[in-house]
Amino acid sequence: MQGCPVHTPIPECMLLYRQGRLDEAGQLLFRNNPMTAVTSLVCDWKQFCYGHCVLNVKQMPIRWYEVEQEISGQYLETVRLERRSQEFAGRRIAIVGAGPAGLSAAVWLYEAGAEVVLYDANPRMGGVLRYGIPAFRLDKKYCDAYEKMLADAGVEFHGGVELGHGISLEELSASCDAVLLAAGAEKPATLNIPGEERSVQALPFLKDPSAYKLGKKVIVIGGGNVAMDACRTAVRQGAETWVYYRKTFENMPANPLEVEEAKADGVQFKVFQAPVEVKEGGVVFRDCENVVPEDGGRVITRIIEGTDHFVECDTLLTAISEKPEFTVFGKAPVVMNEDGWPVLSEGQKVEGLKNVWVAGDFCLGPKTVVEAVASARTAVNDMMNNL
Repeated sequence: MQGCPVHTPIPECMLLYRQGRLDEAGQLLFRNNPMTAVTSLVCDWKQFCYGHCVLNVKQMPIRWYEVEQEISGQYLETVRLERRSQEFAGRRIAIVGAGPAGLSAAVWLYEAGAEVVLYDANPRMGGVLRYGIPAFRLDKKYCDAYEKMLADAGVEFHGGVELGHGISLEELSASCDAVLLAAGAEKPATLNIPGEERSVQALPFLKDPSAYKLGKKVIVIGGGNVAMDACRTAVRQGAETWVYYRKTFENMPANPLEVEEAKADGVQFKVFQAPVEVKEGGVVFRDCENVVPEDGGRVITRIIEGTDHFVECDTLLTAISEKPEFTVFGKAPVVMNEDGWPVLSEGQKVEGLKNVWVAGDFCLGPKTVVEAVASARTAVNDMMNNL
């Protein structure tokens, strides 16, 4: 429970489960984490609940996520949102981004009595759940269920609306009691190497894989979950697929289970490889190595000069990192730090703005679904305490 970012009430739910009171267990899970039916499928269990189980001492950890999926998947089919309090009655809250963080916040705010209005650049709700995570990992029926649930409750949704184009943050802030920015991190980092324009960004590819002709061989650069989704999708498109990563498997930020599943799908890996140029028909890589500083500090990975070698491929997919598009702030007097991120209060309120909070990728960067939900909880709680 303590290892979970949303502190799922596992002991209480396990007791209800053993007693056959699945509806009560489902309600408890949903109220704590509206995305429970999703996080039980795509969560990094080894890092969180499974990895923190005390029975790891006996190498027999409880597969709580399987129990959670049984309970939550069934509960999601019948749940109906209700006004549980009037704490926020009469308040109008705008949420920008209908992904995990935005949808979770919408549920909590609706239940507190608020009038919730959701905006998203995509035509339908779901964010990364619908447009990022492949269907073989997450059935889109879950996105459909959340979409229907909120529509049935009367939550207003405006799809195909991009903040800064047609509607501004200033307008939302002026017309609503509060604004929550919860859009996903979709601004890709760049490799900053010659010929990079020949590559394909992983996020657009994952949004519509059928729109791309990959050819026979694909190389994916990156070691995160997006890279794993991209390489596994490319394999399913019939391509011989490789992942090239500049560090070791131990350094990969991806969920280790995702890495193993990618290998099982037939994806091949090459570590200690850094791209230095993209050319017609392939990529020039340079070998890397780990170096331990003389002072015994943190291990660093350095590129080895004189080791350039050309690797043929038909398509290069890049998935090295993403960050939010902060241009949505427009001319608002946002206080930014030296790294170019907005300065936030402990409750994730944006410094310099009177009624704007952030959640998900807007404060975390591209983290896991359950961490996005946890950040939404922090923002909603702070909003309720300060409005």
